[in-house]
Amino acid sequence: MRGTAATAALAAAAGSLSFGAWQAEQAHAADDAVEEAPSLCNGCSSKCGLVATTVGGRLWTLRGSDVHPYAKGHICGRGHGLAQMAYSDERLTSPMRRTESGEFEPVSWDDAFAEIGQKVKEIIAANGPESLAIIQDPRPSGKYYSKRFMNALGSPNVYAHSSSCNLSKESAYTYTIGASNYSTDFGNAKMVMFIGRSYGDGIRPSSVASLAAAAEAGTRIVSVDPRLNNSGIFSDDWVPINPGTDLAFLMAMCNVLIEEDLYDHEFVEQNTVGFEEFAAQAKECTPAWAETITDVPAERIEELARAMAAAAPAASIEAGWRAVIGCAYKNSFDTARAATAVNALLGCWGQKGGALLTSSPKAGKLDDARFDDPPKPEAKAIGAKEYPLALASAGTNVAALEAALDGRLKGMFFYNSNAAKGYAQPKAWTEALGKLDLVVTIDVQMSETALQSDYVLPECTYLERLELPEWIGGKKHFVGMRTRVLEPIHPETKACDEIFNGLAEACGVGEYFQFTAEELAAAQLKTVGVDIETIKKEGTVELADPKFAYGTPTFKTASGKFEFKTDAVGEAGLNPVIGYVERKVTPKVGEFYIVGGKQGIHSHTMTQNIAALNAISRQYNMERLWMSAKDAESLGIADGDTVELSSSEHTGTVAVRVTQRMKPGVLFLPTHYGGDSPYQTRAYQYGVALTDFIPFDTEPGVGSMMSQEVAVTVTKVEA
Repeated sequence: MRGTAATAALAAAAGSLSFGAWQAEQAHAADDAVEEAPSLCNGCSSKCGLVATTVGGRLWTLRGSDVHPYAKGHICGRGHGLAQMAYSDERLTSPMRRTESGEFEPVSWDDAFAEIGQKVKEIIAANGPESLAIIQDPRPSGKYYSKRFMNALGSPNVYAHSSSCNLSKESAYTYTIGASNYSTDFGNAKMVMFIGRSYGDGIRPSSVASLAAAAEAGTRIVSVDPRLNNSGIFSDDWVPINPGTDLAFLMAMCNVLIEEDLYDHEFVEQNTVGFEEFAAQAKECTPAWAETITDVPAERIEELARAMAAAAPAASIEAGWRAVIGCAYKNSFDTARAATAVNALLGCWGQKGGALLTSSPKAGKLDDARFDDPPKPEAKAIGAKEYPLALASAGTNVAALEAALDGRLKGMFFYNSNAAKGYAQPKAWTEALGKLDLVVTIDVQMSETALQSDYVLPECTYLERLELPEWIGGKKHFVGMRTRVLEPIHPETKACDEIFNGLAEACGVGEYFQFTAEELAAAQLKTVGVDIETIKKEGTVELADPKFAYGTPTFKTASGKFEFKTDAVGEAGLNPVIGYVERKVTPKVGEFYIVGGKQGIHSHTMTQNIAALNAISRQYNMERLWMSAKDAESLGIADGDTVELSSSEHTGTVAVRVTQRMKPGVLFLPTHYGGDSPYQTRAYQYGVALTDFIPFDTEPGVGSMMSQEVAVTVTKVEA
């Protein structure tokens, strides 16, 4: 996959030709014009910078941008593979309308817009604009146009994928440190602990490079995870832990730091609130107590806490993302809070080698009245009352699911979002979508959500469109932009802004969309002194120096300090003080814990049907369920055997990977497989999907999907 994966992807797109035969067939391309154009990858939320080379107007190769801080000259396997989407034989190529028989038929854009617009007007007239919602998987233009469209209609119901990703983490951090994320100063760190996160499975190239460099320099890397994940090659320590018990582990570390007087008194006394109440709760969370919950020996917890204290302030708990603290358990919110509490006790916030709070750039005020925001909707977003702690950028989409089920919502739009397969239990989504009067999906492929929609509107791929600027923060500030690399391959596909402009006009709110994405991008860039022609040429531009400096940061919390105790959390019905919360589901005798996660070449359901990536998955049997060698032996299961996997919600069959890299009693299932859309033939019914096995439930206060609160059984399928 080094640089030529895009070429290989195109070879696969040519059908059953061998790569050599395809090369020979394309030999004439040497005479065609060779051009380079920068853009941003669409393989995951990182949006790493890339440079595409085209020959005769066709994509030839991709490479990582040397300037973009996430790429630093590299893109990952999924970034290379996703390029194949442009030439996929299973792309959506024209608008589709569901017929009364349930089949889909092509429809013109004019008719699709007109019919959707009429239905939207009827829904608003009968139920008000608050009965409409949109869910989007945030990409540069999508997150802007989704919100603008809904707000123009008068609806506040704008959601992202947060509740199936990093909602609990971002909300928790916002309360404790006043920011939704932080970074690790790997270049100066002496010790870093990961709680469930794996850069090697993520993958952001610069993060992997930073981790590798830190390991090479002698930084002690600790991985707390029931699976020895693909970052293990860089780790000095693997701490296999019972899933969902990381909060007990972290509270026990805090116990050691406080009881053995190893914490940073000066930082705690000057920069925190609620410490006395927190210390009183942590006093009960001894390592011996935690051992009975986590299965991590008390001595191990004590050694790790002491080592972190000795390395402080150049030591920290890494920020995490999804995994344990994003949306997994009933205690994900408090586990994230506890991770920041360890860092507070270490006094590492803002310190060299510690945990850093950096700033981010943004566009300035735009003078052109065309870009003024629509009036703010009068109603509160659905979920604001039920889940008051959901502070991520776009609330909890599970609240929208609940509102569709109980009839409060009548129409839903989905942009680049496969909520029906990846955002909670699929059975619940199927029921909810069936109750709606209107479901519209904007996508590049016929996802499971599109399959259950009334209208499916085809977007061109990310290589065929220009999008709004993407602002990138850190020690330095950058702006990147997705530019058009390829001319549209299918003339009946449209870019994001064109689709929303058409929808807005049809729905009677076109006055708020009298501009193109390029015009808006140019105006935004101008506010930071960047010319749009420059960024079209360079792709990523470094902005003015934000003058980052080490030192205790400003915590943008209600108190202005780090918060061991937060009143707003108490008002939401949870413990205002960071403390222990038990996971909801604990396996009984004969049952297993199950955890899920990414693989380095895939991003959830989005990439599973891409020919080259699917071929790699099949070649290496990557859909398999991981099981410890000890458990496999006790059940008479051999590597490659097929098993029946069952929970309270679902039963499916899948092959097993027997490995020493799993903690006994725990199973790992990659979260990219088990597709249900027959329009995606490579992904269809290949493997099983973890979301099918989980109950429909939500984390209190936050509204995350609790993606791993389930116990399962495994039975060997006899040949």
